[in-house]
Amino acid sequence: MSDTTESLRRRISRAGDLQAVVRTMKAVASSSIVQYEKSVSSLADYYRTVELGLGVCFRESAPVVVTAERKRRTYSGAIGAVVFGSDQGLVGQFNEIVADYAVRTLAALPGKLQIWAVGERVHARLEAADLPVVGLFDVPNSVKAITPLIGQILVESEKLNSQEEAAELYLFYNRPKHGAMYEPASQRLLPLDEIWLQELAELPWPNGNFSEVIGDSAETLRALINEYLFVSLFRACAESLASENASRLAAMQRADKNIDELLDNLKGTFYRLRQSGIDEELFEVVSGFEALSHPRGRV
Repeated sequence: MSDTTESLRRRISRAGDLQAVVRTMKAVASSSIVQYEKSVSSLADYYRTVELGLGVCFRESAPVVVTAERKRRTYSGAIGAVVFGSDQGLVGQFNEIVADYAVRTLAALPGKLQIWAVGERVHARLEAADLPVVGLFDVPNSVKAITPLIGQILVESEKLNSQEEAAELYLFYNRPKHGAMYEPASQRLLPLDEIWLQELAELPWPNGNFSEVIGDSAETLRALINEYLFVSLFRACAESLASENASRLAAMQRADKNIDELLDNLKGTFYRLRQSGIDEELFEVVSGFEALSHPRGRV
């Protein structure tokens, strides 16, 4: 059925309404990206402080820590993994990329898997790959909501460590790149990496003075490791959320461009159709005028 000017007006109006929604979502995504990127930047100084503290502790307990790390590496125990995805759509291949990366990486690791998914979309993707997903967490909708999520993840990791002495914990998430790009990334949180421990033990104190732990060094070390786990989880979650919004922004930009092209086509068709109608009306008026100006002769 051919379009009419009235049907084209309705289609143009609906496309304009959709474009308004898309541009609102673009603005929200842009604002969210800045919010999460700022939260990651604000962690840098605190993370550096935690590293310095750990370095002091490791200098005093390096042989014990390294021995424990080597003992863990000789035993294939339980492997826990946290995969950060999204609850909502309109994010392109965001969930597919991180889920496929996690599947490939975990397939090469020996041990019994336990996976926690952050987000319903990535949860469905992991289950489709026949991975043992034992938990599902909601995706935080703000920076303030990240901390409660990290608390839940830490509780689950403690349960895993209490069940298996040599349990390992991995994080999988998308990390922002330049512009609206992102890439999958992973991090092994537990057990602590031996090379990383040695590097921390060699870190110089900022003012060059000798530093040492005052009080119970084991308790201090546990507290600093807990802070290291918290900061690492928080950063992974914030980077995942920034990447999710970057992906959504890119999708909305493509949608906005497509709607612009659609509106141009609809408006062009509308103007041509309206002009055609005007031309027909003018032709009828001119024809009527000529018919009245030159009446036929009577018989």
